[in-house]
Amino acid sequence: MSLLDNWHEIAYDTTDQKAMKSVWEKYFAEEKEIYKKILSDPTKEIVGTVESLASEYGMDITYFVGFLEGINESIEKPNPIEKLKESSKVKIKIKPEDLYSNMVRAKANWLYDLPEWDSILTKEKRQELYRECKSEQIVRREEDKVYPNDPCPCGSGKKYKKCCGKGL
Repeated sequence: MSLLDNWHEIAYDTTDQKAMKSVWEKYFAEEKEIYKKILSDPTKEIVGTVESLASEYGMDITYFVGFLEGINESIEKPNPIEKLKESSKVKIKIKPEDLYSNMVRAKANWLYDLPEWDSILTKEKRQELYRECKSEQIVRREEDKVYPNDPCPCGSGKKYKKCCGKGL
């Protein structure tokens, strides 16, 4: 069984909801600490084996593979997640805008609200990326009527009456 399969087996075991919740709580806490370190020097390319980086970040190898799977779409050159072994060499060089956007899409506010983002992306840029991601999630047919208390179709996250529908 591959490292990724091991991660999927423990992270998505729907037969024991309590255990699965515990896995995710532990994972999210450890993930947050890794991101704090990575975002403290966002231009740095992190290189090492799966085993050495898991150890460096104080994370179990299986959980670290879950982390690698999660960040893979937000790095310059994705790692071959399905083929990873403990001795596999991996590289992590983040693309900040992609990473921030993917955190918003995942609704991971504990990550996209980290203070480390302040020195990486301006507040305005983060707001722009946030609005773009949220507007992707609102699906409307053109002929749908927008009511005052509906989310604004522009993706701001505000009610229509408080945003583009002002003056109704």
